[in-house]
Amino acid sequence: MLDFDTAQDRLIQAAVRPTRTERIPVHAALGRILADTVQATIDIPPADNSAMDGYAIRFADYAEGVSLPIQQRCYAGDIPDPLEAGKAIRLFTGSLMPTGADTVVIQENCTESDDQVQIHTPPTQGLNVRYRGEDMSQGKTVILKGKTINSGHIAMLASQGITEVDVYPIPKIGILTTGDELTEPGQPLKEGQIYNSNAPMLAAMVQQLNASVHLVLHAKDTLPTIQAALTQLSQECDLVLTVGGVSVGDKDLVKPAIEQLGGEMNLWKVRMKPGKPVALAHIGQTPIVGLPGNPVSSFAVFTLMVSPMIRILQGRRHAMPRVLYGKLDSDTVFHGWREEFIRVQARPDADGFLYLTPHAQQGSAIISSLGWSTGLARIPAEQHVGLGATVAYYDLKHWGY
Repeated sequence: MLDFDTAQDRLIQAAVRPTRTERIPVHAALGRILADTVQATIDIPPADNSAMDGYAIRFADYAEGVSLPIQQRCYAGDIPDPLEAGKAIRLFTGSLMPTGADTVVIQENCTESDDQVQIHTPPTQGLNVRYRGEDMSQGKTVILKGKTINSGHIAMLASQGITEVDVYPIPKIGILTTGDELTEPGQPLKEGQIYNSNAPMLAAMVQQLNASVHLVLHAKDTLPTIQAALTQLSQECDLVLTVGGVSVGDKDLVKPAIEQLGGEMNLWKVRMKPGKPVALAHIGQTPIVGLPGNPVSSFAVFTLMVSPMIRILQGRRHAMPRVLYGKLDSDTVFHGWREEFIRVQARPDADGFLYLTPHAQQGSAIISSLGWSTGLARIPAEQHVGLGATVAYYDLKHWGY
């Protein structure tokens, strides 16, 4: 049986980073993956300016009880005259610093009367001055290739006057569910049938990662039907996810369908719970990942193994989000021969630790636990783990996006 980390690595290795890029407007770049490192073309700020409403002075001119004549008043966008010795210039936030001035005293620490200003609190030299290039300096790297563009990045790009950026294409993900026992939500259930919850769940998980759900198909348990679906999906998609049908039963037809299409399927029993059966194949250049048919198992395998693949297909810098650590807050003692990924809710406490409360029902059929949990806690194989134990925590806020 394959250990979890090896299986995870094999799936990651099956994903290929993109080489094609496309240019899009900055205003449409939210959530896209930057395909080229961005360097500053101008200094930000472009000139020294005031960080506060106040008075620009020469620090050397300050003396307790001394009033300074107000030479000029300058608003943001005005060009100030050079500051004369022994005088002050009234500035506002964003106003350019006058030549010769080196300090801004905030208005709250001053009294103005008869065009003179008296400073009540001794300033420090350089106080309240934003210096040219202190935020972004011309020629310096400001955003690295492979970053997911967020609203802060868009502000940075706009501040540089950039209107278009090169990004990687959004990968197209295909989903195939199989099984005569499944019917679509909204349709009447016949005896022996259940609703297909895997397809909408996986589609939502793909969308959370900002990838494209290109095609979702359901195939009856016949070899021609499954082959036709796999042919279409592998031709149109960058990654295909199949659900169920990869074991060795009479109606587990995904494996022979892939083999008859020229692919070779590696079916593993992974030493993890939930999610033991995982498959990997290629049809042409398209990777095919076979997920367990149980929704909870499918959820776990997608979160831990498929999401890193999609991040690589997107061109992100890092396929693996950070793993946090927390303390189990449960009287239950967990012990098993497989790595177990239990559904938990995390809460930070005043002591600075993250506490993880397991769902009361950890069975792989408990779909309601998925909406309840904030992440998955990793219980090492062949260890007794209970109250207060520190374990790895896969936060869905990091692993699901």
